[in-house]
Amino acid sequence: MKSVLEQLRGPPEPATTRAQPSVSAADVGLLLIRLAVGLVMAGHGAQKLFGLFGGHGLVVTGKGFAALGYHPGWLYAIIGGGSEFLGGLGLALGLLTPLAAAALVGVMLNAIVTVTSAHGLWETHGGMEYNLCIMAVAVGIAAIGPGRLALDRPFRWGRGGWGAAAVALALGGLGASVVLIL
Repeated sequence: MKSVLEQLRGPPEPATTRAQPSVSAADVGLLLIRLAVGLVMAGHGAQKLFGLFGGHGLVVTGKGFAALGYHPGWLYAIIGGGSEFLGGLGLALGLLTPLAAAALVGVMLNAIVTVTSAHGLWETHGGMEYNLCIMAVAVGIAAIGPGRLALDRPFRWGRGGWGAAAVALALGGLGASVVLIL
């Protein structure tokens, strides 16, 4: 009987006749994208949760969420800030990549529906361009896979694919829907 770890690992990568470099330019490129977007999102969440990087912290952020109609505001501040913080760290590390992407999709969808869509597309007017770009990068990384320089690499979801992208979109959409309904 296979161990749980062996079951989670994907099939071995197919052998090719030409030797591939151990780390390709694509792997480094994916790492740069993951680090840039993931760490910015983790920092954005840390602003909400801990008041770091010039943020207001949980109390003020909770009041802001309450003003938007989220009650209790502090709870939704934890959910939003936690999704950004943990989703961003997960994306940066390439750890549980489809779930990290889902967390970012959910919080960005929520921001679009409740705040930014009313202002159009462009950020100069408070629009949703930033949110759309974060969602596209998160789902794109889930679809492509986090690359060789990721903690997910040995696992099935570490190779990306339609399933990983679907998980990111479906769970992110479901999470946003639940928060918006409550």
